[in-house]
Amino acid sequence: MTGGTIVAALVAASPLVIVFLLLVVWRWSARTTMIVAYLLMVFLAWGYWGVNFWRIAAATLEGLVIAASLLYIIFGALLLLYTLKNSGAVEAIRGGFGRLCPDRRVQAIIVAWAFGAFIEGAAGFGTPAAVAGPLLVILGFPPMAAAVSTLVIQSTPVSFGAVGTPILLGVNKGLEGQASVESFLAQAPVGLFGTSLQSFEELLVEVGKRTAILHAIIGFLMPLLVVCLLTRFFGSERKWNLGFGVWKFALFAGLVFSGVYATCGLVLGPRFPSLLGGLVTLGVCVAAARWGFLQPKTAWDFPPADQWPEQWHSSHGPTKSTVESPGGKRIPLWEAWVPYLAVASLLVLEQWEPVKAVLHRAQWEWVVLGDPEATRSIIARWNVVASPGTIFLVATLLAAFLHRMSRTNFQGAVREAGMRTLSAAVALVFAVPAVRIFIHSGVNAAGLESMPRELAEAVASGMGSAWPGFAAVLGAFGAFIAGSNTVSNMTFALFQFEVAIRSHLDPLWVVALQAVGGAAGNMVCVHNVVAASATVGLEGREGWVIRRTLLPTLYYLLAAGALGIFVTRLLGQ
Repeated sequence: MTGGTIVAALVAASPLVIVFLLLVVWRWSARTTMIVAYLLMVFLAWGYWGVNFWRIAAATLEGLVIAASLLYIIFGALLLLYTLKNSGAVEAIRGGFGRLCPDRRVQAIIVAWAFGAFIEGAAGFGTPAAVAGPLLVILGFPPMAAAVSTLVIQSTPVSFGAVGTPILLGVNKGLEGQASVESFLAQAPVGLFGTSLQSFEELLVEVGKRTAILHAIIGFLMPLLVVCLLTRFFGSERKWNLGFGVWKFALFAGLVFSGVYATCGLVLGPRFPSLLGGLVTLGVCVAAARWGFLQPKTAWDFPPADQWPEQWHSSHGPTKSTVESPGGKRIPLWEAWVPYLAVASLLVLEQWEPVKAVLHRAQWEWVVLGDPEATRSIIARWNVVASPGTIFLVATLLAAFLHRMSRTNFQGAVREAGMRTLSAAVALVFAVPAVRIFIHSGVNAAGLESMPRELAEAVASGMGSAWPGFAAVLGAFGAFIAGSNTVSNMTFALFQFEVAIRSHLDPLWVVALQAVGGAAGNMVCVHNVVAASATVGLEGREGWVIRRTLLPTLYYLLAAGALGIFVTRLLGQ
């Protein structure tokens, strides 16, 4: 490794280091941090890499299109959520959960793990905290315990959250059109089942398969970790072993989810593992609780609310208003679930080949810079018709009609969703363009490779074949600073791919480890922690929450590292 490569790698890494310092050490807001990150990325791309103005502008415009597509999904997911809240459907769902079992450990597994995984699969982007967190508080959980529970489950389901967005958009945009990826495909690599990968789409699906396998092996223990955290940090006796009192049901819930999750990942592709895994697990766990299957003999509960430490309590009273309906309106439980079932059904319908063919023709493309046939051109793509955001909007209209919402309540849902989407917009509008400049910096006057490739060269020289043990950590770091598994994958998928190629490793396993680490990072990422804390009234106590979610994050990354070394070295794949 030459001195020039070391300097280039350090320069390329500097925006990431600055983001970490601003967010974590100096505690700047994500909005301000991402603005600084974008400006720094522009300065380095122009001043050190010698990327011309038009390429920087084109990468920025492409990033804005991608950010708009992400915000469209976020808005649709939030609009459906707030429509169900304002119609009374969320209260009906909450009531259904409350009647199942008095044991708080079982309630946490059903609401946080199963229901939260389903919401993550359908909506993603931290939405489980907005739904499951208030539900747990209404059931009697301390707000701090509710926030921790909903954050811990934002791990295994996240790589396929929002119907596969971190893979289908994040990994896709990170690897699409890159010379090293096309060179790898030209060698006709073989997938898990011995089939030759002929196209980029097949490569993307193959990454999803490997991601599903890794998550399924690691993630089946997460329900048990959730209940152990509850009994250790929020119980009267503060003991880990009280969590093991429900180990049979916890492992049952974990294995059901992991089994469906892995099967969907291997057979149906990246859209369905979390969505169908969560839905099936929810149904199975609800039935098991109703029938008393694998239920503990003695119910466990939190201490009385007047004995809770101050930091457990909400800083505001209206937590109930986040889930209760206006005017005491009652919605039958089956009606409350219809919109989410509609989302699942429409997503399945999208996979039918005649429908896929029609939707493919609806994709909008804009050649921002260069020739559409050139590998280094910058092309913005967005298929609005096939976007999950459109499906959420259709389900929202169905909910409004079925639940007989008034115009006033529906307008209130639109306002709430719009305000929350706008609050996320500033960070995304600057973060995603910064990522695209980072990726498209390979065309420059300095004679350097792109920033991810220069970083890859430095890391490969230092780590070599040991890199799979650390690949997930980088993914988690990306999610931590960007607040998104999708953005982490966009930022580092090519970097991970290049490290693997240079180290003579299977790049598909390494990119899968990136996706797994990016999901694990959601348990401690600033955006998710702030959102989960705010939902239950814990503003200013985010540090307390992170200290509780750090342990499952470390477990996830250590397990991913061990599996990474195993599959790349011992299996020789």
